[in-house]
Amino acid sequence: MRVLLIEDTQGLGQAVREQIADDGHAVDWVQRLDHAEASVRSTGYDLILLDLQLPDGRGLDFLRQRRAAGDVTPVIILTARDQISDRIAGLNAGADDYLVKPFDLFELSARVAAVARRYSGNPNPQLQLGALHIDLSARTVQRAGVTVDLTAREWALFEAFIQHPNALLSKAQLEDRLYEFGAEIESNAIEVYISRLRKKLGRELIETVRGMGYRLGPV
Repeated sequence: MRVLLIEDTQGLGQAVREQIADDGHAVDWVQRLDHAEASVRSTGYDLILLDLQLPDGRGLDFLRQRRAAGDVTPVIILTARDQISDRIAGLNAGADDYLVKPFDLFELSARVAAVARRYSGNPNPQLQLGALHIDLSARTVQRAGVTVDLTAREWALFEAFIQHPNALLSKAQLEDRLYEFGAEIESNAIEVYISRLRKKLGRELIETVRGMGYRLGPV
């Protein structure tokens, strides 16, 4: 997924970015709302992690504005405010989930995965895809009963196809799922990851549509 992290606390922001990146997602980290607004105007995000107190404004106002504009990108609020009234206000403003600081980074990973599943239209973490048994919460794949080891980026790419089973995904869209702003991307990176997935999970898994992109094959 492509994730926008809006958090002005340096240590926490760094820790969250590293955790989400280790999960295989591309993370753009900004520390001000004006930078966040510029980011959402230029990039399509799959998830926003939002602090409520930023140097130039309130996260809730940013969230309300995004929802009023028709933006349905899932949002998880990260905040030190632990009052029930604060949680209610966040959820009523359009947040999908709410984590109170300090929080466990592995819990954050689980919340991110759960929100992603809900928005992909399948909240069930257990999937069967041909000979593949997939556990989205544990981030594991078994092929004919044998566990297949995937790297974080291989998993992130595979997850993109799972979440869009009938969609044709362009190379640019897949790069956006894997790489944050400023990352150096080798010209054949997507082709390399696609090749690795086919070797590990089956040649028929991903179909190439020449000149247009890739989609999940009829496995």
